[in-house]
Amino acid sequence: MTKAFTFEVLATDGKARRGSITMPRGEVRTPAFMPVGTGGTVKTMYMDQVRGVGSDIILGNTYHLMLRPGAERVARLGGLHEFARWPHPILTDSGGFQVMSLSKLRKLTENGVTFRSHIDGAAHEMSPERSIEIQGLLDSDIQMQLDECTALPAMEKEIERAMELSLRWAERCKTAFGDQPGKAMFGIVQGGDIPALRLRSAQALKAMDLKGYAIGGLAVGEPQAVMLEMLDITCPELPADRPRYLMGVGTPDDILKSVARGIDMFDCVMPTRAGRHGLAYTRRGKVNLRNARHAEDPRPLDEESDCPAARDYSRAYLHHLVRSQEALGAMLLTWNNLSYYQKLMQDIRAAIEAGAFEARAAEISEGWARGDIPAM
Repeated sequence: MTKAFTFEVLATDGKARRGSITMPRGEVRTPAFMPVGTGGTVKTMYMDQVRGVGSDIILGNTYHLMLRPGAERVARLGGLHEFARWPHPILTDSGGFQVMSLSKLRKLTENGVTFRSHIDGAAHEMSPERSIEIQGLLDSDIQMQLDECTALPAMEKEIERAMELSLRWAERCKTAFGDQPGKAMFGIVQGGDIPALRLRSAQALKAMDLKGYAIGGLAVGEPQAVMLEMLDITCPELPADRPRYLMGVGTPDDILKSVARGIDMFDCVMPTRAGRHGLAYTRRGKVNLRNARHAEDPRPLDEESDCPAARDYSRAYLHHLVRSQEALGAMLLTWNNLSYYQKLMQDIRAAIEAGAFEARAAEISEGWARGDIPAM
């Protein structure tokens, strides 16, 4: 495997791209979905299961790992790959999302963010430089700039202020990251739902000549149509020879529509969170295992699935586990959901290679629209 960080577009179909990111710890086949391992664990999953369903890369979170168990401790224990027994690529979020999601627990200045820990109330300072330092201690392969993510809707002046601050922080993160062979730092396009601000952010980040570019601040309260409009505006402004990562997205439908606009990488808590709450993603759409219609149904979730959780367990048993709040229910449904998401990505990659992405996307969407099998 290469000692450098590289990205290659292997095939295109319209704006959809089939590519490959290579780095010392492995290849990431794109379009890629990254399971979220916020605190060094993909919830309810063993790491070999995460790999087994087809995941090339997982995501860790700088803010949460900074608080617990602490970045310096992880470094002493060999880095996040060794600590979590995941020898493959890891991307770490910078903590920027928590600038928004924990807005009541933080103070924002030009220098950075001071958080009050949601665990014990202790104060922690996160500057752009400290964010990169923490990500270096974790030894992640792709590191994200610290940014300010703005929830939507918001006033244009507030969106512009956060976008400009994020650009200044990107410059500082680039300097702090320096030259790390085999690793990459991605910038994050901000600008909310204002086209002119998205363009300014993308153009300024492009001028920094980074190894990859993320689009942040979407799927934070706006309708899907607004998200897609921002992608239509932003993607053409980003370098064609660098990976494009849409942060925090999303549903299978979001993924199909975003791939069609040129996105290469995704992450979202949706498949794991849904699994813990009794909801399964399938080729027939979403299936709520809490529903009483499944209580005496001996059929599996999906008899054609390669995943044992979907193929080998009855809906009645899964319903029982979910209603009884048994841990195994969350484990099996998360396994199913991540398997489904990775099968979707595999399907997307194959369709792009075959020049049949639009037709295959329509078939997939039609399967969701037809819905689940009739109740017994």
